[in-house]
Amino acid sequence: MHRIYYVSSLNGNDDNDGSRDMPFATLFAVSRLQLNPGDQVLLERGSVFRGQFLHLSACGTEDAPILIGAYGDGLPPRIEAMGQGIWYQDYGTELDSKTHTREGYVSSAVLLYDCAWLTLRDLAVTNQGSIIGETYEAPRKMNRTGVAAAAKNKGTLRGLCLENLEIRDVNGNVYDKHMNNGGIYFTCLKPDNEEATGVARYEGVTIRGCFVHRVSRWGIAVGYTYKCREFMKAELEEELFEKYGHPDIRITDNYVKEAGGDGITVMYALRPLVEHNTADSCAGEMNDRIYRYPENRGGKVAAGIWPWKCKDALFQYNEAADTRLNQDGMAWDADSGDGTIYQYNYSRLNEGGCVMFCLEESIHNTFRNNVSHDDLGGTISPSGNPDAYIHHNTFMKRKGVPFVREHMDGGHFTEEENEFLEI
Repeated sequence: MHRIYYVSSLNGNDDNDGSRDMPFATLFAVSRLQLNPGDQVLLERGSVFRGQFLHLSACGTEDAPILIGAYGDGLPPRIEAMGQGIWYQDYGTELDSKTHTREGYVSSAVLLYDCAWLTLRDLAVTNQGSIIGETYEAPRKMNRTGVAAAAKNKGTLRGLCLENLEIRDVNGNVYDKHMNNGGIYFTCLKPDNEEATGVARYEGVTIRGCFVHRVSRWGIAVGYTYKCREFMKAELEEELFEKYGHPDIRITDNYVKEAGGDGITVMYALRPLVEHNTADSCAGEMNDRIYRYPENRGGKVAAGIWPWKCKDALFQYNEAADTRLNQDGMAWDADSGDGTIYQYNYSRLNEGGCVMFCLEESIHNTFRNNVSHDDLGGTISPSGNPDAYIHHNTFMKRKGVPFVREHMDGGHFTEEENEFLEI
C-alpha cells in the first residue's frame, strides 16, 4: 500500500504519524522514513525548513515512482539549508584533467543519492552557507548545491525528474567545476564494487520548468562521470554511451540567471535534448576580481548553454544573453563532442560572442537557423576544431565586431547562406 507523508513547519510535530491531519514538522522526520515505490512526501506550502536538508536514497519503479512535492495553498515550501546537509563526494579515480577537484565535502540542500524513478517538484531551495573565516573567493571554500544527484552503487539509475523548482542563493566554490557545486548538478561516482553493481550512470533524466538564480558555480549540469577517460577521443560511438554514458537526457523550459560560471551543460550524453531554456547574465564570477586563488586548478572559463563530450546533442529554441567576458564568455559552445546541432536559438549581448567550436575533438558540428543580435568580442570562435557547418543564420552585429574572434581562429568551418546585418 502506498503511503503519503505530510510535513508542515507551521502545524506539524515529529511525534505525529505523518498523516494530513497529523503532519511531521521537520525534514529530519523524513530522513528516518523507509520510502517505498509509489510513496509520496508532501511539504505544506508556506512552510520554511530553516537549517534543514533533504537527503534521500530511495527508488521507486517505472509503474510506481516516488514523489516529493507540495500540498496546500500559498508559496512553495522552502528548504533553507544554510550550509547544512554535508556529505563527502569522491569520484574514486583521476578525472580527465588534473586541474579538476575529484573529492571533498559538499553541502546539499537536497541530495538524491542512488535514487531512481523519483520526481522532485514544486519546492523552493536555498543554500547560503556561512563558515567563520570563509571568504567568497576562498580556494578551499565548501562546495554547495541546491539539488545534487549522485549515482554510485546501483548501476543505471532511471526515471529522475526535477520540475518546477525555485533554486536561489547557493554560494558554492568558484573553482570546483565538477564537484556537485551550484544550482542543480548530477554526477556519477566510482562504485564500491562495479563488477557486482554495474557502471554508475543515468538514463531518462528530465529537468524542466526550474528557475535557478544566483548560484555558484554551475546553474544546471548533468552527467559528469568517473568514466570520463573512456571518452577521450573525437569519434564517439553510440555503444560507448550505452555502456558508460547517459541516454535520454532532457533539459527543457528552465531559466538560469546569474550563475557564477556556466549556465546549462549536459555531459557524456547520447542524443540529449536541450530546448526552450534561458541563460541570463551567467559567468559573473569568471574574472580576476573574484577568481583570484585557483591554486593548481585551471578553468576560468564559462559559457551559456553547451554540451561536453556528447553524441548528437540537440540544442534548440534556447536564449542566452549577457554572458560575461572571460576566456570563453559566448552564448553557445560545441565543446569536444560529436555531432552537436544548434538550431533556432537566439543570443544577444554575450561578451564573448555567439558560438565556439572548441578544440580538436569537436567534430561534425552544425549551426543553423539561429539569430545572433549584438553579440560582442567576435561572433564565432572556431578554436582548433576540424569542422563546423554554419548556414542560414542571421548575424546582427555592430560595426567593428569581427565575425571571427581574435585569437580563437585556428579551426575550420564552412559558412553558407547566412544573413549579416549591421546595427
